Amino acid sequence: MKKIIYIILDGLADAPIKELKNKTPLESAVTVSMDRLAREGITGLVYPVERGVAPESDLALLSLLSYDPSVSYTGRGPLEAYAAGITMSEGNIALRVNFAAIAKDGKTIIDRRAGRDISHEEACALAKEINSKVSLTSATFEFQHTVGYRGVLVIKGMHTKLSGYITNTDPAYERKGLWGIARPDFPMSVQTVVPLSGYENFYEAREAAALINEFTVKCSRVLEKSPVNKKREEANKLPVNMVLCRDAGDRLPKLVSLREKTGVAFCAFVQMPIEKGIARLAGMDLIEFPSSMGHLDVDYPIWAKVARDAMKRYDGVYIHLKGLDEPAHDGDFRKKKEILEMIDKFFFAHLISELDIKNTIICVTSDHATLCKLKAHSSDPVPVLISGGSVKPDGSTCFSERAARDGSLKIIKSRDIIPLLLKLAGK
Repeated sequence: MKKIIYIILDGLADAPIKELKNKTPLESAVTVSMDRLAREGITGLVYPVERGVAPESDLALLSLLSYDPSVSYTGRGPLEAYAAGITMSEGNIALRVNFAAIAKDGKTIIDRRAGRDISHEEACALAKEINSKVSLTSATFEFQHTVGYRGVLVIKGMHTKLSGYITNTDPAYERKGLWGIARPDFPMSVQTVVPLSGYENFYEAREAAALINEFTVKCSRVLEKSPVNKKREEANKLPVNMVLCRDAGDRLPKLVSLREKTGVAFCAFVQMPIEKGIARLAGMDLIEFPSSMGHLDVDYPIWAKVARDAMKRYDGVYIHLKGLDEPAHDGDFRKKKEILEMIDKFFFAHLISELDIKNTIICVTSDHATLCKLKAHSSDPVPVLISGGSVKPDGSTCFSERAARDGSLKIIKSRDIIPLLLKLAGK
């Protein structure tokens, strides 16, 4: 059997941008190595979950890893809690959270990520204050900072089980059942949590909503008085005076391991807690991600070597690279293009230069489109390329959203990618 490398580029796809001569950042970028893979392979488009859905990464990743999220997904919160090492029992609720900055009125959001400049020390100090100074009337909770402005909250009811079928305080995401869906337009104000439609009369959902609303108010009062924010104010930085909650779930998903599903031993080379949590639940071994040196031209060659080394021990290597999503959320299309070129020149070039491509199947795609003009995820399809082994070129000229429309794969279902890779690898 040939080896498999499955690479997800977070937030890769985009829409044409006037300043880039009506090209997307991917079309505009110089991507010699990815274009080579496309020319020597086959391309197409994929909706990471399904047509019409602007997914969060976790929802898309489950589907891209061949799981049916309509069956297996239980909310992002439990995945975040699992990745953070927080134990939750069925009937507890877990939520993904953001540290945020709000105005003096206590409702208007200035920045959902509080400027993206929260240090690890600041975040840990704020989390400690929340855990020690906030108390809820009928529940206990555990709050933990994870990475940057991100964190996880687990609430345990004292008298009843709680339901994850509730809305978010974070206005940027709405819920379709338990799925988290990005909203292209949203009010910049903290939302009041209510039970989801159809669950209004469920006591467990009403109690969960009330507890989140209580936590939100009390948490903001504590953060407003925090010494951390006094120092940030003196440094002319945004306050970190709100915690936005989203994507509640009341149990962990139960996944059949990829090895059991496919007969192939996969490892995961991923960066973020949510990605690590999904990989572990899918039964993949985690390959330690080297700390960033702060320079992509140094980081990417190292990461490419780690990925190549992992191939000596595993039949499949699953890789998730960040970097493109954040500039797109900031509307910075030039930065997105620049990072694309760095990924191509310093990751892909080093990866494939020493790869036995004839005995390797390599797939490159994305978990979602993040449009610079929207500063948000969208429901647009993303390009996918498959190359290596005995794959016959289909005439694709490059790797881009536009070129992929004419690829021989046409539109492929996300859950069908891994079965196709296994077939091409001779499994």
